[in-house]
Amino acid sequence: MTEPAARPPRKWHKGHRFEDFSVGQRFLHHWGRTVNEGDNSLFSALTLSYNPLYFNAELARAHGHPGAVANPLLVFLVVFGLSVEDLSEAGGLFLGVDDLAFHRPVYPGDTLTARSSVVEVRESESRPDQGIVTWHTEGFNQRDELVIDFRRANLVAKRGAAS
Repeated sequence: MTEPAARPPRKWHKGHRFEDFSVGQRFLHHWGRTVNEGDNSLFSALTLSYNPLYFNAELARAHGHPGAVANPLLVFLVVFGLSVEDLSEAGGLFLGVDDLAFHRPVYPGDTLTARSSVVEVRESESRPDQGIVTWHTEGFNQRDELVIDFRRANLVAKRGAAS
């Protein structure tokens, strides 16, 4: 006996289109993420980031920290990742990061949250079916202290463009 064929999958569109963004629009990204010691050790080892502040708690304490410091690039990628669902999940070329600033150290056990604002929306001169959106993203620890901020831009498909 054969089972009836399942319905064919249907494409589920994720994220926002170019027309969904406007300058000044704000996004409070959900969830947050606690950075743990394993994240920090594994990320630092895999990226060959052998600064002893990232994996030597005694050395970090000797330099005035309460323990090992979370690798700043891990902090950046966690905060960036928290923003993807709201900002760029629909796809489109990543155009880069500008004005990246680390404001205070993050330590294993800190929980990071993020929020973003649209700072620029413009048509693409070379791709008429897409536009360029630039966001300013800020990352905070559990005490609501700013730990990182940056600007990033993506090409974003316009509504009705082939995807």
